[in-house]
Amino acid sequence: MRPVWSGAISFGLVTIPIKIISATEDHSISFRQIHLKDGGRVRYRKTCELDGKELSQDEIGKGYELSKDTLIAVTDEDLQNMPLPTAKAIEIVAFVPAESIDPVRLSDTSYFMSPDGQVASKPYKLLQQALARASKVAVAKFAWHGRERLGLLRVKDGVIILHSMRWPDEVRDPSELAPQPVEIGDSEVDGAVALIEAMATEDLTGFHDEYHTALEEVIHAKAEGHRVERPEAEEEPAGQVVDLMAALNASVEQARASRGESDEDATVHQMPKPKKAAKKATAAKKTTAKKAPARKPRKAG
Repeated sequence: MRPVWSGAISFGLVTIPIKIISATEDHSISFRQIHLKDGGRVRYRKTCELDGKELSQDEIGKGYELSKDTLIAVTDEDLQNMPLPTAKAIEIVAFVPAESIDPVRLSDTSYFMSPDGQVASKPYKLLQQALARASKVAVAKFAWHGRERLGLLRVKDGVIILHSMRWPDEVRDPSELAPQPVEIGDSEVDGAVALIEAMATEDLTGFHDEYHTALEEVIHAKAEGHRVERPEAEEEPAGQVVDLMAALNASVEQARASRGESDEDATVHQMPKPKKAAKKATAAKKTTAKKAPARKPRKAG
């Protein structure tokens, strides 16, 4: 595996030379833009707005828009010489319990950290074992791709993994999205817990990208001149009122059946009707049963 960055971990006064390797692979199918009329490739050319000249990649640099008409050129040398301790090292700044990190803070990039050379093996192993024994993860700062970032270091299978994190002010406050107050019965909660238990697993290796597989089938079929028909899906009746308990029962039975388990004790007991509703129904019956008062005879004019 090819390293994407080389540097060091700064652990107090201990320095650990490391190499960073991408921990994940992207298997997404990429598309090219084409002209629908004749199938020709659509290409983008990078040109200078001042002289109209088409530019090669080595003629293109970075610029910061200070104002509408002012761009400040920023070179790679400028970025490398910034007065930051994290410019050339991953600096550990704190150790925290793993459960204290909100998963929302983690971005979608993860990297394996490997000791760079024999001299790095002992301090690397020291940090790895210390993290495991203390049951902690490390929070670090590092500069990468033109900005300082926050990272999380944890141990998995004897290897230290770096997860890129978002800064606290990059996470939005979700409080305004919370649902309105609503009454939930114990039986409903028990039903949801039963469904969770029926679907619980510690092995995720059986899951795969079905969209990717279906897309490959479409591409191969079209390449051979075939047309892929869309399967007919059953339409659910619009405006249907969902019976929550019935849906939970059916979901539990379905989950257990998919695992080949017995459906005994798979159902959830129906929640009794609220007393208020029963009282209203009784009151309605009594009102209906009452006779209407006799109307007084009209006086003769």
